[in-house]
Amino acid sequence: MIDEGYTKYECDWREAPALPEEAVAELNAWRNRLHEQGLIGYYPQHGVGFGNVSIREGDTDAFLISGTQTGDIARTDERHYARVTRCDIEANKVHCEGPVQASSEALTHAAIYALDPAIRAVVHVHSVAMWNKLIDTFPTTSRDVSYGTPEMAREFRRLYEETDFGQQGVAIMGGHEEGIVSFGRDVGQATERVLQHQD
Repeated sequence: MIDEGYTKYECDWREAPALPEEAVAELNAWRNRLHEQGLIGYYPQHGVGFGNVSIREGDTDAFLISGTQTGDIARTDERHYARVTRCDIEANKVHCEGPVQASSEALTHAAIYALDPAIRAVVHVHSVAMWNKLIDTFPTTSRDVSYGTPEMAREFRRLYEETDFGQQGVAIMGGHEEGIVSFGRDVGQATERVLQHQD
């Protein structure tokens, strides 16, 4: 079974109404564009979705993120997002609220937001072509580290301190085949940083 789509952290989820449409409108528009490009989607042979997007909420550590297992939905809306209110990376725990649970990659998003308050959006996509082209050329996490774990969170800190990840805003997940992560000052920049590497 592919190592994808399963939540590996402890999730403290409080079911709540959908976020206001205006709160996720821009995030959702870019997410749907990524879905159209096949960079967010669904593996029917494995029954799991892939790819997720998030934006920081104001000047806080909270963020809005696409829900777990929403990759198969072509056109998402406010019902498909969660608010992550708090993360404890070392304890491997995520606190979230909304109509769906946060993405299985929420811990990774939290770790990237913790690197710099100027980071306002994070995008995680899948592309075998880009992954094969950019691995070990762009900042790349250890092949021994799995997604959605405290170890992966620490890997992004290492890349931020030891490579140009902080400048170019794109990293390859060495132990998460096809996985690519980008960040930006907004979700548009984070998305374009990925799209520019498509063949």
